Amino acid sequence: MSIKSTSTCEVLLNPDQSTLLPSLQRRGARGAGWSIPLWRGVAQRAGVCYIISILFSLTTQAAMINDSIFQKPDPNIQTRWYTPENTSGKKGEAGKANFGRKGSPFFFVKPGETLVMADIKGSGTIRRIWSTTEPCNDPEVLRSLKLEIFWDEAKKPAVQVPLGDFYCHTFGKMTKFENIFFSCPEARSYNCYIPMPFKKSAKIQLTNESKKTIRIFYEINCTLGENHNNKMMYFHSSWRRENFTKAREDFTILPKISGTGRFLGCNIGMRQNPAMKGLWFGEGEVKIFLDGDKKWPTLCGTGTEDFIGTGWGQHQFDDLYQGCQYVSDQGDGSARTLYYGFYRFNAPDPIYFHKDIKVIIQALSGANARKDLLNNIKTHTKQKYMKAGKGGEYFSIKEVEELGENFVMVESEDDFCATAYWYMDSPVNSLPELAPLKERIADLPK
Repeated sequence: MSIKSTSTCEVLLNPDQSTLLPSLQRRGARGAGWSIPLWRGVAQRAGVCYIISILFSLTTQAAMINDSIFQKPDPNIQTRWYTPENTSGKKGEAGKANFGRKGSPFFFVKPGETLVMADIKGSGTIRRIWSTTEPCNDPEVLRSLKLEIFWDEAKKPAVQVPLGDFYCHTFGKMTKFENIFFSCPEARSYNCYIPMPFKKSAKIQLTNESKKTIRIFYEINCTLGENHNNKMMYFHSSWRRENFTKAREDFTILPKISGTGRFLGCNIGMRQNPAMKGLWFGEGEVKIFLDGDKKWPTLCGTGTEDFIGTGWGQHQFDDLYQGCQYVSDQGDGSARTLYYGFYRFNAPDPIYFHKDIKVIIQALSGANARKDLLNNIKTHTKQKYMKAGKGGEYFSIKEVEELGENFVMVESEDDFCATAYWYMDSPVNSLPELAPLKERIADLPK
């Protein structure tokens, strides 16, 4: 069987024709060692349709490493690493401290200080960012470290997010996971593989808004000298939180922004309101308003766990494009768990916008009326439980008792947060500054 070695990277993610996605190569070898007897067994058990799907998968994986990996590089494009051992990224200037014997592998960042991790001049592409901190599993600290990225001499950052949440450590809680854009091999580090092109300059900085001095090791891997064309778009990321949402007011993952671009996806966190204990929080649908949509969106999913590719509830798992990487230790992965962190990345299924975009998720819960909802109504007497629908109608104790074991939907009031990722045609966006520290660090897991 001959497999054409075209660039699936460019098909899946292509903010610029010259920008590939090397992160895809990390999973490109899966399935490559299947034998002929095994193929026959699969054919006998699953039939032709299943064989076709596997062939497509293997073809895609083989194409992830394309011919460019063994072609001579463009002499105008140079590789640079920005680390504490070479903060300027200059040629022949790395690892000189302590006579070249690991003299500067990290920096301390005191409370209130800002560390410029990389200040790059000229055109290029950030290919990978890795770092680890000490402490590395302190939710309050990870919510207190503000990561900012500026493109092309802009005064306003395109990326302004809490460090932990940016790397899919929702609520600042470290977990072991891997997906197409982020990974954490042993729950002690942060890796990002999103390609971030720029034309004039790039600056990455970290501000410590915590009360603790932190230590950070980092490595920012770039290529410099690319001649990006006019189709190139800039990477953006934002974070927001509502603690708690209001009944029938959906949580906004990405507020409305104007421009042309591509929504890459998001990671979402949910802390369940104690007054909603026992309710399944995940009935909410994700809705995406595109290019002038007003009351009704163009895109709408069918439920929270459906949005991340699973069904009938969600337990902890990590997959290439979707996952639930964090489930709190205060539950067993069922509806009674207090904290969730989950993600969805639209790499093979692009979401384009040409004028504007807004992304929301409904705060909706499902419940067995007598088993789950009745106890909450009796216990939390000051909490009103709104029926899902037109709004303004609430469940009464008598009504819930009469409903018995029937399934009902409730307009929830839970603690939601989200980090959104997208490309757009401008190096700046219109979103407000990151929420104050007090809002970010309230009610975190221990």
